[in-house]
Amino acid sequence: MLPAAHRMRRSADFQQTVRRGARGGRDTLVVHLTTSTDPGPPVVGLVVSRAVGNAVTRNRVKRRLRALVTARLDEVPDGSLLVVRAQPAAAASSSGELGRDLDKALATARRRLTGRDEHRAPA
Repeated sequence: MLPAAHRMRRSADFQQTVRRGARGGRDTLVVHLTTSTDPGPPVVGLVVSRAVGNAVTRNRVKRRLRALVTARLDEVPDGSLLVVRAQPAAAASSSGELGRDLDKALATARRRLTGRDEHRAPA
């Protein structure tokens, strides 16, 4: 289970992360990662739309993603906002496949976020 301190609850946080965050995508999921002004622990939100399947399927995908993200919280920098959005292919994927895709997508988003910060002009 995802600890309460790491749960994203506000829709404004979801919007900010998806719109401004660095993106890493795979066939089964898309990851959006951005930094927050709060130096606290990383905050994670999950998005599993109806396109993934019926309620039973969506809940199963959410449980799998929640467990996978919880196991990887140490890899997410402090003060980060992370949104994991499931694609329809996630419904037919195993937890192992989702884990590999999550690792790759997270690495891509981190690399893009770091590259974006390096290209910014000093204030």
